[in-house]
Amino acid sequence: MVSNPAGFWKRLGASLLDGIIIAIPSTLIAFLIAGDADDDVISTSLSFLYTLIVPAVWAGYTVGKRALGVRIVKLDGSNVTIGTMALRTLVGGLIYAVTLGIGVIVSAFMVGIREDKRAIHDLIAGTYVTGNKP
Repeated sequence: MVSNPAGFWKRLGASLLDGIIIAIPSTLIAFLIAGDADDDVISTSLSFLYTLIVPAVWAGYTVGKRALGVRIVKLDGSNVTIGTMALRTLVGGLIYAVTLGIGVIVSAFMVGIREDKRAIHDLIAGTYVTGNKP
């Protein structure tokens, strides 16, 4: 049962904050490891690990989501797991890539229009983003 779903703007804001938060350290790490701050493999890997692991160990929060008071939960309100986040991130990302970004646009509309504010990756993983505290 979906309770207190987070809307488009909070979700977008949290994603932007997370992007900034992960971009700076991953650029520094890529430079230290590869000698090239533009090493996409390292940056993408660190971003993926952040998106996968942090919500699973921090009750659905990432730094950006915590700052905006929203978190990812399963449909029953329980905390997400690594497996849930893998579905949400990998399969959702694969669908967005295969549709050449059209899936991202559809998901944005879904979050804006649907009553439960769930995007494609939420439907796949059985999750939603809520303003409820753990």
